[in-house]
Amino acid sequence: MRISFLSLLMLFFLQSPAQMPLYGGRIKPEQANMDIRHYTISLSADIQQKSISGNTVIDLILAQATNTLLFDLMNDLQVAKVWVNGKLTPFTHSDHVITVNSPIVLPAGKTSVKVQYSGKPHIAVRPPWEDGFTWTTDSTGHPWVAITAEGTGGKIYFPCKDHPSDEPNEGVDMFITVPKGLVVAGPGLLQKVTTKKNSSTFHWKTNYTINNYSIVFNVGDYDVVSKTYTTVDGHQVPMQFYVLKYHANKAPHHLDLLEKMAQVKEKYFGEYPWAKEKIGIVETPHLGMEHQTMNAYGNNFRYTKVGGEDYDGLMDHEFGHEWWGNKVTVKDWADFWIHEGIGSYGDALYILDKEGEQAYINHFKQGRFGIANEKPLVQGKDIDEETAYIGDIYTKGSFFMHTLRYVISDDNIFFPALKKLSTAPQYTYDNLVNTDDVEQLFSSASGKNLKPLFDFYLHTTKKLEVHVTPMRNNKYRIQLDNFDSPLPLDIATENGKQKIMADKKGVAITSTVLPVVDPDAFYLKRVIYE
Repeated sequence: MRISFLSLLMLFFLQSPAQMPLYGGRIKPEQANMDIRHYTISLSADIQQKSISGNTVIDLILAQATNTLLFDLMNDLQVAKVWVNGKLTPFTHSDHVITVNSPIVLPAGKTSVKVQYSGKPHIAVRPPWEDGFTWTTDSTGHPWVAITAEGTGGKIYFPCKDHPSDEPNEGVDMFITVPKGLVVAGPGLLQKVTTKKNSSTFHWKTNYTINNYSIVFNVGDYDVVSKTYTTVDGHQVPMQFYVLKYHANKAPHHLDLLEKMAQVKEKYFGEYPWAKEKIGIVETPHLGMEHQTMNAYGNNFRYTKVGGEDYDGLMDHEFGHEWWGNKVTVKDWADFWIHEGIGSYGDALYILDKEGEQAYINHFKQGRFGIANEKPLVQGKDIDEETAYIGDIYTKGSFFMHTLRYVISDDNIFFPALKKLSTAPQYTYDNLVNTDDVEQLFSSASGKNLKPLFDFYLHTTKKLEVHVTPMRNNKYRIQLDNFDSPLPLDIATENGKQKIMADKKGVAITSTVLPVVDPDAFYLKRVIYE
């Protein structure tokens, strides 16, 4: 049996992380007033002291005039000074929030804030499931530093508006200074390395919109192993692996596998989203995490087989977030299943592409046993990341997409709609999405009202109840007990499988044996036999 990345994740998921500041939830009015445009992060990392120092410049647009600005930054770090539009400005820093109190009214429009700070950032005890810095060494004794921030957000180490509804539309510049000889891996493209006597400063830049938890860097004794990837649209993109030097011989094969993953992702989701920058991965001391154009990889080159070829399920899953989470991004963590559920469905599509339909079906027949179904996938509105992060956003979210494909019953509709979700401007980059957007897209594409299906499986923990009642003359009535609309349903009898449209009224079938309902497990269901 193939052991998937999701199975490994669930083993760790059952362990509760330490309490950290929340990420997301109901946005504060003072922050809703700010539209973040760009971050410039300039920091020095003191490896021995496990500390950072420097400043972050936040460029933003105010919707309305105000005296008050709010930024998130964990209390582990100490703020020395704040400038607003070049002028020193009073502030307070408590409860992980910087409150900037301007003595003059800041007019609507562009504002620039610079925050000088330093300190020892929070250390991750169990990364990537608990956020923070990892200060460690590789097996040759060289310093190795990693940051994970998905659950807590960028406030782990830089002042920001830490809410999923807003991302820096004009990207990020990062100037990270480390001891000479070490290498910094970051998002976007490396602009320049400036080396002085004992230190080197790496300037990384992305012009794309980027979510806060992807604004991270990693430090190590890295080699950069590269190849060129040609996208489905013909663009040539550098593919780079920031790999520990003693693993550099493993990198070319790993990049070959990543290339195959990219080709499958592009088949179903469209061109690689960051074609003007790079496809990047970096070796980390933790298992892995999706970080835009520089995915963290710590699976130690452990491969399974798909289609008779080496396959790294963790890398495939994290790479899929370049589309689901990074390009298609939710504005509220309540809709987190879109990132993880559709991303995990992409893992199954790799199996479909390499091993065929039956292997894909078998994947979900096994995967349904990993669905806890204790809470709805969509738990309301204005949900923080910790509340939204339940195991079912992976397993049930992916299974729901499997169900949706079956209900639509036409791959010439389902797959183009899926690709539209990951390519059309109204759903991507600066335009954030929610569950209603996904439902309306698939309903429109299929010509079916799919809202009842979305509501049933995403907003409740119900399972489809199918009632099988024997009647005279080898007949059975198949009916839905708890779903109001007709649904397609496979029934297996002595004559093989047939598809019916089942509803609450019931449909009669003829069979000399007890019929099997939904033998290929397209639904989460409970079958009631009389």
